[in-house]
Amino acid sequence: MNEPDPANRVRLALFGSFYRGYYLLHEFLHGASAQLVEVVGVVTDDPNQAFVSPGRRLWGYPHAEFEKSMVTELAKRSGVAVYSGRIKTDEFRKIYREQWHPDIALSGTFGQLMDESIYGFPRLGTFNTHPCIGRDWPSPYAGPNPFQMMIDEKVDCFNIALHEVNSEFDAGTLVAVSDNIALPPGVGVIDLHKISGPLAARFVAEQLPSLLRCEIAVR
Repeated sequence: MNEPDPANRVRLALFGSFYRGYYLLHEFLHGASAQLVEVVGVVTDDPNQAFVSPGRRLWGYPHAEFEKSMVTELAKRSGVAVYSGRIKTDEFRKIYREQWHPDIALSGTFGQLMDESIYGFPRLGTFNTHPCIGRDWPSPYAGPNPFQMMIDEKVDCFNIALHEVNSEFDAGTLVAVSDNIALPPGVGVIDLHKISGPLAARFVAEQLPSLLRCEIAVR
């Protein structure tokens, strides 16, 4: 099958790491979503840096060495530019605006707070994925470690929210909510990242045409 013409695809930047970031990137590169978007750059966590708050997030739990870099490695194998430094810097803003120049940005498992110069730049918006319970939004599980909160409260299922990004963590306008995802007893935070990663990617892929509806309408 011929590769889609990049000139006919929307330019997409991904902010993501660990399993959700990996599966989102794989979907945009190799799934049906690749017909709609061209990934122009990936921003991912460097768990060795304090500015991603590793101790408060999933990186504080036991994880394999390859899980730190699997998003980076997938991007590099596909010839996509990767950035893992601070994003609220002139260096990154220049790369983001002048080199990547995304039309839309999507985020999943990312440890830095964006400011308006970043989330407000893509003309089609910037959107994040975050665990939640149904349509209760902003989620009471907003923040850096939602899965641990859900485990502590012994919830039996959860959802993935797709929401607009604003200047606060996980508080932008709700766009869509996934189907229920079972939370089995005895699982841990890392397990839930692994369970929900491919489901979140599939959910975003289903929502992507509506996010790009203006682009699709003119073709």
